[in-house]
Amino acid sequence: MSNIPETGRTRRVTIRLVVLQILVLSLLATLGGRLWYLQIRNAKEYTAKATGNHIREVVEPAVRGEILDASGRILAGNETRLVVSVSRTSLLQQKDGGKAVLGRLAEVLGMPAKDVQEKVRLCDAKTPQPCWNGSPYQPIPVTKEATTQQAMQIMERREDFPGITAQPTAVRRYTGAEGANMAQVLGYLSPVTDDEVSKTADKTGLDRYLPADQIGRAGLESVYDRDLRGTAGITKLEVDNLGRVIGNAGTVAPQTGNNLVTSIDARVQKVVEDNLAQAMSDARNTFDKVTNRNYEADSGAAVVMDVHTGRIIAMASAPTYDPNLWVGGISGKDYQSLTSKDSNFPLLNRAIQGQSAPGSTFKVVSTTAAVQAGYSLDGTYPCPKAMTIGGREFKNFESESFGSISLEKALEVSCDTVFYGLAYDQWMKDGGIKPKKDAADWFFKTAHEFGLGAKTGIDLPSEVPGRVPDRQWKQSFYDNNKDAWCAQAQKGGNSFSDQIAKENCVDGYQMRAGDAVNYAIGQGDTLVTPVQMARIYSALANGGTFYRPTIAKAVISPSGDLVREIAPHADAKFPGDQKLLSYIDQATAGVITSGTAAWKFNGWPQDKIALHAKTGTAEVEGKQTTSWLDTYSKDYAVVMTISQGGTGSGGSGDAIRRIYQALYGVDDKGNIDNGKALLPAPQADLPKFNPDGTAIIKPAAYTVDPAQGSVAQAPALAAAPAFAPAPALTPVPALAAAAAPAPSDAAAAVAWDPSATFLDPAPPAGSPAPYTAVDTALEPTNRQGRGRA
Repeated sequence: MSNIPETGRTRRVTIRLVVLQILVLSLLATLGGRLWYLQIRNAKEYTAKATGNHIREVVEPAVRGEILDASGRILAGNETRLVVSVSRTSLLQQKDGGKAVLGRLAEVLGMPAKDVQEKVRLCDAKTPQPCWNGSPYQPIPVTKEATTQQAMQIMERREDFPGITAQPTAVRRYTGAEGANMAQVLGYLSPVTDDEVSKTADKTGLDRYLPADQIGRAGLESVYDRDLRGTAGITKLEVDNLGRVIGNAGTVAPQTGNNLVTSIDARVQKVVEDNLAQAMSDARNTFDKVTNRNYEADSGAAVVMDVHTGRIIAMASAPTYDPNLWVGGISGKDYQSLTSKDSNFPLLNRAIQGQSAPGSTFKVVSTTAAVQAGYSLDGTYPCPKAMTIGGREFKNFESESFGSISLEKALEVSCDTVFYGLAYDQWMKDGGIKPKKDAADWFFKTAHEFGLGAKTGIDLPSEVPGRVPDRQWKQSFYDNNKDAWCAQAQKGGNSFSDQIAKENCVDGYQMRAGDAVNYAIGQGDTLVTPVQMARIYSALANGGTFYRPTIAKAVISPSGDLVREIAPHADAKFPGDQKLLSYIDQATAGVITSGTAAWKFNGWPQDKIALHAKTGTAEVEGKQTTSWLDTYSKDYAVVMTISQGGTGSGGSGDAIRRIYQALYGVDDKGNIDNGKALLPAPQADLPKFNPDGTAIIKPAAYTVDPAQGSVAQAPALAAAPAFAPAPALTPVPALAAAAAPAPSDAAAAVAWDPSATFLDPAPPAGSPAPYTAVDTALEPTNRQGRGRA
């Protein structure tokens, strides 16, 4: 009997057919399930995506809000310019990549063809400035200075300039109101990057970056970007599969950004900037007997703070630059001039980023620490010309001896040896080279209570915390640098640096007697910023409240209505009592009348406008001395520091006096004319606004000669000009030699208020923080040394 079925199929063929049928059915089921998923379950999502495929968005940038001074003067505004832009998409569609078009464009604009090509190339890790770091699909501005004739040539010859547009656009303008520069405070703008656009594509409103957006990258422009930026307008165009416009799917109009009112007074800002520049110029013409050459005065900073609120009235940093260099895209030459080592880094705001030893201005902290440790305000303390501690001689300034004196007199004449003795005695009580487990460390603890070693929380980006070199910092610093010290020690050199390396290799983690006494006079590894010292001296002036420094006062709508006010914020209180505050107040007044600053304030009307001061001359290994002068009145704290600028009063005294003369209307002979005072009291009220949102500014009745501190009558003004020409900037000579790279450091920071959104993340106490090239440029390389008055 045959085993062949009637169908003529073998068993193997049958099995194969069954498997094939199952496979086909499975594929059909999978396809059906996928179709159900796409067309039914997720129908809305994919319908929206399909609709979006034929929608193109055209972005109309919003007009950015203005930054105003306390009286409503425009510090950063907008002006209409003819902007010539290039579409990269159109260029890439041409056979030569658009080279011919860019060549013709360069000829019309009178620019080198290379400059035009560089401006439209995209930025990446290998492409230096100038380049475009915004979205490649957004028109790239080539110039914002086009003339009407140039624009007409481009628009009338469209066939020769495909992808090129010329149209009026509102662009940023830093006005130089009253001649004030304020580059580091105001900051600058730059286009959003394609990456920033992509990351915020799913967001809405101000959280979403659009390709046409310009955002703040520094200064107030950065911190208050959300308030100032406004909301861009979007027109949605319907296009066919060839990209041709076939309809309009809707338009959202742009919304102008809000305005920012600051506490800055442009007139005072101008006076401070000019006097800082004049002080540095004078220092460069002053002979330094120690180094046998003139002072270099390579950089400096000055701050004027309202002592009752912490608001900044003026903040200057030198060297500086013209912030309008960033408008329309910065050129390669200009970018190099701002970032090279020879430039001495003018982009830095040295009022909040310049760290240096404070010298004797720190003695108000040490005095408070001594009293907290139990030393009497009524006692007397020896002030010999020198002390030998740890086998080293620590001298008083110019080896002066004042005998046994009070702490008040020690502050007035800035006696170093009094503070050497106090710090050494306290160091011994804490266990000396073998510290107690519960060491009181009053001198370090008090510095932290004054807010040092931590950011103040000022509403500017990239503030640095300074340094309190306490035991935790010493240990962390040793752990990070032991290997480098030991390697240097093995080379057997005899330089100062080699000697320090030999000591530190063995026991660099220990708090030595020399460390303690140097610290007490603001030397050694102590670092502060000018804004930190302004905050401290403001607290001495106002009865003991440490306010958070702020620049912004209020956000105002384009129509002039208040959006929100930025109120003063008290962070902490003076760690001593009112008796101690009064004691320090009297001592610092003595510095003006008979102490180390008296020769600069002869004839000052102290009985009518009481000034208080502490001078400081910080010694820095390998550099000339740093000048510090920290002062206050009942209204203001005025602080100035000049790197390699000489003594405290000698380098900064004349400038500080002229600033007070301008504030209070005091002439060179000490006569007071309140009518000529720029700001006899801080301005508390916000400016008034017209119905169209422009500020109502009272015309000045006088002018100021900042270099002389004198005032003269000025003609009355019918209306304040919207824009003043930007001031000419005097370049500051660069450092003769760049500072050597510094080793890794550790920040012994105390978080003053980590909730503030503008605070940069700081490592916790004891954690190492790597140095950068900026740190190297800012930080002195001092270790041991004596302080001066």
